[in-house]
Amino acid sequence: MSEIKVIVNNKRASYDYFLSDFTECGIELRGSEIKSLRRNGASLHDSYVVIRNNEAYILNMHISPYEQGNIFNHDPNRTRKLLLHKKEIIKLGIKAAQKVFTIVPTKIYLKKGKAKVEIALAKGKKQYDKRDVERAKEDKRNMDKAKKNGGEY
Repeated sequence: MSEIKVIVNNKRASYDYFLSDFTECGIELRGSEIKSLRRNGASLHDSYVVIRNNEAYILNMHISPYEQGNIFNHDPNRTRKLLLHKKEIIKLGIKAAQKVFTIVPTKIYLKKGKAKVEIALAKGKKQYDKRDVERAKEDKRNMDKAKKNGGEY
């Protein structure tokens, strides 16, 4: 069993999008970036993946500067390359080119000491879809509460 330590979860992505086709990929980092990641210094807010020249890149992912990094620190919002097989990149590129899907990162975690990013194909939700999800959550919460209280609501 591999040890996985989740560093960042992008909960906003599942609220704003219908997610499918989850893929694990590596990420190209510099020394101070991995040190900062291990101290939970990252954010996936407004980040997304683009495919250029058959290579995948993650944009707007914020990794805080490492405190002891001095002049060798990295740019917090720099574009980082994702490490995927060529077939996976082509498959994701075809889906994203249809203009129906966006590729968003959903999670950053450490697996066997290596930083990994979980990406997913995302299709935007409309406002009424979001309301339906909230209503379903509230109904489930009310049913669980009624069960706990012996049937009284």
